[in-house]
Amino acid sequence: MSTLPAELDRLYLAHEPNLQTPPGTEPSLMAPDGSVRALVLELARPADWTLLSTIWRGVQTDLELPAPAIAVSGNDAYQLWFSLAEPASVAQARAFLEFLRLRYLSGVAPNRLVLRPAADAASPGEIQHARLVPALQPATGQWSAFVTPDLAAIFAEEPWLDLPPNPDAQANVLARLESIKPAVFQAILKRLSPVVRMETSPMNAVADETQGRHAHQEAQASASPGNSRDPKGFLLGVMNDPTIDLLLRIEAAKALLPYFEGRVDS
Repeated sequence: MSTLPAELDRLYLAHEPNLQTPPGTEPSLMAPDGSVRALVLELARPADWTLLSTIWRGVQTDLELPAPAIAVSGNDAYQLWFSLAEPASVAQARAFLEFLRLRYLSGVAPNRLVLRPAADAASPGEIQHARLVPALQPATGQWSAFVTPDLAAIFAEEPWLDLPPNPDAQANVLARLESIKPAVFQAILKRLSPVVRMETSPMNAVADETQGRHAHQEAQASASPGNSRDPKGFLLGVMNDPTIDLLLRIEAAKALLPYFEGRVDS
């Protein structure tokens, strides 16, 4: 029996005691409380490993983090899969991924990048995550798969597999990887920006997304970042405060994206 399910569980699946996945159902990357252990950054149109490898190498050399898994998406992209030892809120996940984007891929057009988890534009109030790898992509008939760093570049023209990847081979790729430890992840967040230091429950990002239509009123209610206990109000305050460093204001604006994606302007 393949050890692939165990490796996926070890690295990426939502850990819920006594929660069983129904037969025939894909295991979830989202816990019922909205927390996640898998953080996914995708670069597409075209898939460019030379570019994405700057993050793969950078997080190891600059931030001293474990190497993320490398995947081909089954259509037109490369993906990096980061693993957390313990779940984090969607807001924290987004802040981490947005920092990586700003640090390593700031010159890349936004429409080439997908960060997951993220708000689902088609279903306000819902959070969308990546599809678990490996998987058949119905739109292309090709397979997504985890690949080793030494083979990643050869998939630049065709970032997919024509046939289902061998489960044992996939398990071997994942067996080499480690999760980001809780203390390390929290330390990284504190280094990125004070925006992500506030204490939030894992459901805050989901709940606040459903209230996106009231953002203007809530922004007026939060006079300053220091006086706001509401995460969204805090971020709005940071973004609009001219006395705060510009980079931190940009990070606050990026962290606000989950609250406003899918919003219909009145």
